[in-house]
Amino acid sequence: MLFDRDSWSELLETLRTSKLRTVATALSVAWGIFMLVILLGAGRGIQNGVESNFRDDAANSIWLYGGRTAKAHAGYGTNRRVQLRTADYEAILESIDEVEHATARFYLSGEFTVRFGREVSSYEVRACHPGHQFIEGSIITSGRFLIDRDLTERRKVAVIGKQVVERLFGKRAPIGHWIEVSGTPYRVVGVFKDEGWEGENAKIYVPITTAQTAYGGGDRIDQIMFTIGDATGDESRSIADESRRIMAARHGFALDDKRALRVRNNVEGAERIQSLFDSISLFIWIVGIGTILAGIVGVSNIMLISVRERTREIGVRKALGATSSTIVRQIVMEALVITGVSGYAGLVLGLGTLELVNTYVPPNDYFRNPEANLSVVVGATILLIISGVLAGYFPARLAARINPVEALRAE
Repeated sequence: MLFDRDSWSELLETLRTSKLRTVATALSVAWGIFMLVILLGAGRGIQNGVESNFRDDAANSIWLYGGRTAKAHAGYGTNRRVQLRTADYEAILESIDEVEHATARFYLSGEFTVRFGREVSSYEVRACHPGHQFIEGSIITSGRFLIDRDLTERRKVAVIGKQVVERLFGKRAPIGHWIEVSGTPYRVVGVFKDEGWEGENAKIYVPITTAQTAYGGGDRIDQIMFTIGDATGDESRSIADESRRIMAARHGFALDDKRALRVRNNVEGAERIQSLFDSISLFIWIVGIGTILAGIVGVSNIMLISVRERTREIGVRKALGATSSTIVRQIVMEALVITGVSGYAGLVLGLGTLELVNTYVPPNDYFRNPEANLSVVVGATILLIISGVLAGYFPARLAARINPVEALRAE
């Protein structure tokens, strides 16, 4: 039998009498698996953190901001403010066929005092179109988002974030109630949550036309945002360039004046982020594989030395009648137990460390929810165990072929 009682007793006694060799082999295996788990988990944690910053914004969107001219053009001087207006937003919708969802934003500076009954707090108020929901990634949990009729009738309605609800309403349902935003009443028609940056849940959305009228904005807007479906990186760059040409013609600035109109192409941004993740992943795998290889080499060297040190012992066993297969089997069992137990220990310690980090390190914008692909690390552990077994098998097979007389003479 491969795992009879006598074999196990002999195996444990061998490991006990060779503590230094056993510990050295076990540490090389456990450390290799532990570091692989930690590296994979850390890489995933960084990726989760960075992705969380973009999760609340559509990755297929383009944003336009008015700026100031840096170049003289068409009789205009430099440092001229490019003020976007409602007609610019409409021109984008009419001229670019790829637009899927769109919104303009009218900035309301600072935070507004918001009151419901006796509860008072301060929040940022955003004025936008209905399409803003799909660009910002707002998830409606009750009620509805803004609709076109809210804009055409300049209704005083508001959609509030979940943090606003928790602070002002507690456990009461907010839909249909009126809140005062710096003295102006708005009826709550919807509640949203945002799975990206937590601060987005402390926002209030109102119709852009209502805000332009109530706060003296006229037809001014500060930002145009629109999604472009499943456009590729090259297609998104073409659409961004077309947007610049439209705005340059309408406002009389040079096409190559990047400061006159700032264009944020989130498709390009997503490509750059993915390229960064790919580089990080490649680096982690290079380091991880290097660690595994170092463990394999360490196990191989230690097992080779172990077999050489036991040449006389092997000779005695053969002289007493032990077969070559019995000797090989015993040494392979040693390699299997050492690499198996230590590999499993490294795996458990690595996963346990990631779980501790998940429990005690709060998620942030740069690192959250580190996790390792279990199938990958288990596969690596099995690979290292097999390597350890082979590292013991080949030198053991060679040693078992030695003539007993020659083995007994070995120093």
